[in-house]
Amino acid sequence: MSSLTYDLTVAGLSVGSAAALTGIGLIVTYRATGVLNLAHGAVAMVCAYALRQCVSVWGWPLWLGAAVTLLVLAPAIGLVLERFVFRPSAVPGGDPARSLVASIGVFVLLVGGAALVWGQGAQQDVPRLLPADPWGALAVVVALAAAVAAVVRRTRFGRELRAVVDDRRLAVLSGIDADRVAAAGWAFGSFTAGLTGVLLAPYVRLDPYGLPLLVMEVMAVAVAARMRSLPVAIAVALGVGVAQSQLTRLHPAGWQEPLLQALGANLFVVALLVAALALPGVGSGDALPRTATARVPAPPGAWAVAVVLFLLPLGLAGSDLHTSVQVPALGVVLLSLVVVTGRGGQISLGQAAYAGLGALFTALLAAGRFPGLPRLPELAALVVAVLLVAPLGLLTGWPAIRRHGLALALATFAVGVGVSRFVFAQPYATAGLAVRRPAGFDGDRAYYVLELALLCGALLVTRLLRGGRAGRALAAVRDDEAGAAASGVRVPSLKLLAFVVGAALAALGGALLAMGLRAFDPGVYDPVRSLLWFAAVVVLGADTTLGALAAAALLVGLDAGTRGGVAAALVGLLAVLVGRLPQGPYEALRALGRRRTGTLALTPAGRRARAGLTRARLTRTGGPSTGGSRTGPSGPTGSGGPTEPSGRTRPTGPTGPAEPTGRTSRTGPGPTSAAGPVGPTRPTGPTGPAPARSGGASTASGRPLPASVRGRPPADTAPPARPAAEPRPLTQPPPAHPVPPPEPSRPTGEPPPPRPAPAATSPDRPPGPRPRLTAVGLHARYGGFTALGGVGVEVRPGRVTAVVGPNGAGKSTLFHCLAGTLRPVRGRVLFGTRDITRLPAHARARLGIARTFQQPAMFSSLTVMENVRVGAEQGRVRDPAAVARALALCGLDGAVRGARAEGLPTGTLRRVELARALAGTPRVLLLDEPAAGLDGAEVAALTRLLAALAADGTALLVVEHDLDLVADLADVVHVMAAGRIVASGPPGTVLDALDALDAEGAPTP
Repeated sequence: MSSLTYDLTVAGLSVGSAAALTGIGLIVTYRATGVLNLAHGAVAMVCAYALRQCVSVWGWPLWLGAAVTLLVLAPAIGLVLERFVFRPSAVPGGDPARSLVASIGVFVLLVGGAALVWGQGAQQDVPRLLPADPWGALAVVVALAAAVAAVVRRTRFGRELRAVVDDRRLAVLSGIDADRVAAAGWAFGSFTAGLTGVLLAPYVRLDPYGLPLLVMEVMAVAVAARMRSLPVAIAVALGVGVAQSQLTRLHPAGWQEPLLQALGANLFVVALLVAALALPGVGSGDALPRTATARVPAPPGAWAVAVVLFLLPLGLAGSDLHTSVQVPALGVVLLSLVVVTGRGGQISLGQAAYAGLGALFTALLAAGRFPGLPRLPELAALVVAVLLVAPLGLLTGWPAIRRHGLALALATFAVGVGVSRFVFAQPYATAGLAVRRPAGFDGDRAYYVLELALLCGALLVTRLLRGGRAGRALAAVRDDEAGAAASGVRVPSLKLLAFVVGAALAALGGALLAMGLRAFDPGVYDPVRSLLWFAAVVVLGADTTLGALAAAALLVGLDAGTRGGVAAALVGLLAVLVGRLPQGPYEALRALGRRRTGTLALTPAGRRARAGLTRARLTRTGGPSTGGSRTGPSGPTGSGGPTEPSGRTRPTGPTGPAEPTGRTSRTGPGPTSAAGPVGPTRPTGPTGPAPARSGGASTASGRPLPASVRGRPPADTAPPARPAAEPRPLTQPPPAHPVPPPEPSRPTGEPPPPRPAPAATSPDRPPGPRPRLTAVGLHARYGGFTALGGVGVEVRPGRVTAVVGPNGAGKSTLFHCLAGTLRPVRGRVLFGTRDITRLPAHARARLGIARTFQQPAMFSSLTVMENVRVGAEQGRVRDPAAVARALALCGLDGAVRGARAEGLPTGTLRRVELARALAGTPRVLLLDEPAAGLDGAEVAALTRLLAALAADGTALLVVEHDLDLVADLADVVHVMAAGRIVASGPPGTVLDALDALDAEGAPTP
């Protein structure tokens, strides 16, 4: 027995040593570049094939082949990947999601290229580099780990590496060549990948799919070490390897034997599942890059062409039609990625598992072998299988609630690998299993018609989840999760819905695929297929159903008509270009076409025709027309002044548009008064445009900012004011009440006059007095740092409460506790008499607590109107005019309302965000530095609008650095310092008191 234990331990150490090499390479690459290299296994496979080619085919000596492979080829692959694939991805800001897509593209490209060059069959004549005992490999692992530790701790390069890991931008500003550090990390990581490949290849199946997947499974050791500690990774690798070998000693009887055998052969898969699902995740990427979610406009007639192409196979016969039946089935599978990835923005690398489960359950139900259910007809079995698989989407949907980016990718991939290894690869589930087609659809042509019908149903479901209220909410979660929650979107529920619907569609497509092939082939649903399908959908436009259908036709057509691997190589090549083609291949081709056609000159007749078409289009959209003042994307740009609804031109004076005559109350989401939209055309005078605000450098009276509250906003949270605000329409609905005369100006230190009584409540909110928002004794900590130390504040209806203080005073932490994005460790948040301390942000938004962000939280893929509509829909506003009122109040009721939010100026984005909050008819409005990035005219208009909202009964809390805005607007000012409120009162009194303290030399709080 002791001899057996020793032998099994030695065998486990061999496997563990190879896994430790993988962990070392992944950790070094990640620490140097921030990229989790999912292509590590593919590089290992290529190096193993290269060594076999040199030694077994060309007859080179083993030492020469190993030296060329490990010291030349492997580092060269790493340098090429860093220079041409990942460096362009790192330039825009090191987006981990973009790098993730690129690494998947490299994986698919190398797998497809290997299949093209060496074929898809397994190779057995792989030379052995080290003896069979584990001591040589173990010595290599220890030596590499020691060398890495010595370099990191004792050399200049190690110090540079640690600096780049801590803050790449700061390291570059300090003179460190971050690209050189990244190149060295990629070269070393590829060297370890090559060493892993040549050590494992003699003992496993060497083919383009098996070895890369095996190396990806042992990625668990790096994830368990949280991509940081080499000793932890080595210990986990050796421990799992030995435990996996020792499990082979157990031979229980009955049903436990195949399960235990599967566990003993796939313990690294279990480790990957535990590491991905239970341990804290790696990476912080929140969403996919723009390429992955691009919704490319379909060219005119594209759908007509697609319909013709999908109907064309009905005229085929024989093997051609037998291949064609795979296209609609695969199209349904890829539509599941349109829902999960394209519209929901979630990374899902396990869709092949759900497709395989759909096929397996359909076959078991039709054969009467599914536990607890009788034998069903094939069509009924298909429906029941989809219903059974759909709830299993929670396997990946539940981790998606708490994880993002790389962590979510690992979790979904781990689920896919686990299903493949513990279900599809087990003979007790798949042995002797035949798949029959439904009765009446046995022939290829009839079955193709059935597939087309089900494909149309899948397209309808996908369209429902891409349009309408649910589609806008999903897009909001994809574009900005925090902003979606602040708008009232139930983020966790929507993520679960996307994964459940995605699992159902994948199951339907997988079952159709098995019926088309008349067999259940586990290789069709291999985890590598998930990576290929994900990459294909990403590069062809994940948020377009036409892209999913094109990807299905591409994958089936290329591999059926040519040598296997062509489709994978092409898709991989497009995916690795994600860094060089930020908008995707479609936009690159469109831009190329525009450049080529832009040099063509139109004839006079062509120019007249183009002018006529332009006039007709602008007439239909309400845009500018010739002969009058022109209205641009944000409003009037003509010299005649802004256009009134009646067609009259509003007069302008030497200081710009006439000021509004007063304020009035409202009954909707915002005051329908003459307060004007936020950000009117900048006044001009003899000296030119009004200067932009300085961001709080002085008070309203022009005095310097008191030292007690002096603090500059961070450079990355306060964008510079633009030189001039773009013109915008000033029209809005007529006032619902007579307009009162303008209020006289008051000195800075004088208390504000009492607000008028609130107007009638919105029909979407219950009548009665509006509740106040109260914080009582809030304590919050970040690690060992106390951000709030017993803060209490009250936000009353009809009042503007301001919070000021230096950076680090705790203002933003207080704001997040009130908004629901941060839960305090002690204290309570009350809304009226209701304790809402534990309510999440979306639940508070539905109660009527709206917020804005320092950096505008924008749903960039939606139009301005769709952004505002999300606020109304998720706030459960039933008034159909709420969106129009909010747009008009913020000056967005012109042509700009149909423009995408992506790329709009900062001032316009702040108006969009405010309009979205107002569309939900809030009772409490929390504004986080609303004046940041606005010029003087925009700040003045914002002040008028916020004052009108307060006059209407809305409770406002403003966290702001601009003390001019605070002095002009606030009723009560709270000064924070070191996590506490140190002064409170009217703005003039508080600022004067702080000035006096500074003048007397009192210590600054």
